[in-house]
Amino acid sequence: MRMMLPFFLAMALVACGKSEHTATGPAFGSTETVDSLVANSERLKDLRQQCATDRARLGDELCNRVAEATNRRFLGDGKVPYNPPKEAPKF
Repeated sequence: MRMMLPFFLAMALVACGKSEHTATGPAFGSTETVDSLVANSERLKDLRQQCATDRARLGDELCNRVAEATNRRFLGDGKVPYNPPKEAPKF
């Protein structure tokens, strides 16, 4: 029984480890952060197109980061307060 204990411990550690996802390779931008995508509009555009056509291959995690970066580029970071004009518009 003592000889099998290390084997079972190793199997438990392997089973509990983080599973590999198909889109974790560097070709799929596993290191892409939301901030890096906001800064690189061409890369963001390419990934948006790839997520639209083949989300299963890229993975939900990357496509969610792409969506968040798209929102930040469109809406801003939310730190700029709304400043209404001092005079009402005249129609």
